[in-house]
Amino acid sequence: MNKEELFINPLAEGSRASKPIEPCCLVIFGVTGDLTARKLMPALYNLAKEGQLPLHFTCVGFARRDKNDEIFRNEMKEAVIKHSRTKPLDEKLWENFASKLFYHKSSFDDAEGYKSLNKRLSEMDSTHNTGGNRIYYLATQPSSFTTIIEKLSESKLIYPYEENQSPWSRVIIEKPFGHDLQSAESLQTEITKHLNEKQIYRIDHYLGKEAVQNLLVFRFSNLIFEAIWNQKYIDHVQITVSEDIGIGTRGRFWEETGLLRDMIQNHLIQLLSLIAMEPPVSLDADAIRNEKVKVLEALRPISPEEIDQKVIRGQYTDGFVNGEQAQGYRSEENVDNESSRETFVALEMAIDNWRWAGVPFYLRSGKRLPKKTTEIAIVFEHVPNILFLQNQKKYEQNVLSIRIQPNEGIAFNMNCKVPGIASPIQPVKMDFKYGNYFGLTPPEAYERLICDSILGDSTLFTRGDEVLASWKYIDPILQHWEKNPKEAPATYKAGTWGPVEAEKLLNRSARSWRMI
Repeated sequence: MNKEELFINPLAEGSRASKPIEPCCLVIFGVTGDLTARKLMPALYNLAKEGQLPLHFTCVGFARRDKNDEIFRNEMKEAVIKHSRTKPLDEKLWENFASKLFYHKSSFDDAEGYKSLNKRLSEMDSTHNTGGNRIYYLATQPSSFTTIIEKLSESKLIYPYEENQSPWSRVIIEKPFGHDLQSAESLQTEITKHLNEKQIYRIDHYLGKEAVQNLLVFRFSNLIFEAIWNQKYIDHVQITVSEDIGIGTRGRFWEETGLLRDMIQNHLIQLLSLIAMEPPVSLDADAIRNEKVKVLEALRPISPEEIDQKVIRGQYTDGFVNGEQAQGYRSEENVDNESSRETFVALEMAIDNWRWAGVPFYLRSGKRLPKKTTEIAIVFEHVPNILFLQNQKKYEQNVLSIRIQPNEGIAFNMNCKVPGIASPIQPVKMDFKYGNYFGLTPPEAYERLICDSILGDSTLFTRGDEVLASWKYIDPILQHWEKNPKEAPATYKAGTWGPVEAEKLLNRSARSWRMI
């Protein structure tokens, strides 16, 4: 078997047989958008470069702009040159890859456009041996999801689902999946009229990051950590996702969405579920996702009376980020100058099960913070205050920090004696970095996720009940804010770590946010 026909899932390596990559055609709806240029096409190019695309593969871009195949290929080449993680462009490889790229002009609601797409894909099955297998990637505004899926179904481009069927059809849906619980439930109802749950791949690019994939391996293949992964030894958990950029040109989107929906409801709660889940019975996708759902269902709801104490929302004002002046949120393009939309959220969460009883989980995320980083910090309990206690000072708690980005890796802080007669004790760090140790640049998240969708491996995609359970937790917070629209969020200067109220959230229990 050629290397192009074989791809091994690192989560399953050694535990199940490798899957052959079947021929297929990937259709990208909304292909002229920024996502395709920045992420999807560079990901496909790098998969081709590493021999992880099917030998028989085509990609069709679907959009309403007036283009032809040649224009489309030239634009995609520029995008890959600019955004690919591997440089320089391999001209010979690109020439072969570009011959598999095609453009199909149509609006999303034009039935004739789907009929002609069906005809064109059938022709590709003959000319490129793609076997009738289809993946439809919805890189569009959420308002177009149901329209596209309905039209695909009406045009027989989606096949009725059967176990181990051939040919097969799958649909990848970008976030956000709904705007609140009601809209998410409505969207789920509409799309499942035409698709089986096993045909739906809800993408959360955070789950495709190398360090996130390694969480399961790290937790369940190292006894030393799993044995102390509970309320007896862990004091609390911190999850931080920070960005140094503002909202840019996305003012209208942000005014409708806000950070709680954009980051907490999906990315951070997904990370929490992976950290807190019980060992699955197998590495089957549903077995893993079953355990994640159990975590989400065990989240303790925050009552309306507690929201203002346990959920801190903030909004950045004028400041400096990385030495450059940054304007406040209300001065950004397409933003109301009296907006109360949040650009920062910190919240305290609790999981009501045996493993995590009494262990608070602190989540924070924001725009215009000092740096771009994603970290999960497991903060262990203090040792008994019997030995090495000086002036009633407690020594640093042990901390296991998992860096998702940048510089993916794992670090462990522990206390050690400084050489010398005085024998002071200070924390030291054992630090492992993927890039330094393995000498490889980790693949981009979209490379992993696109490859898994071709394989039919949904492990790193969110299931419908996961999404709804997450919205069920978040929805009361959104409703509370909507009922109190005049309550302005706390402010913080751009370039700082959020409002002081976020620090007080931990200070109440004699804790503090980690310096990252």
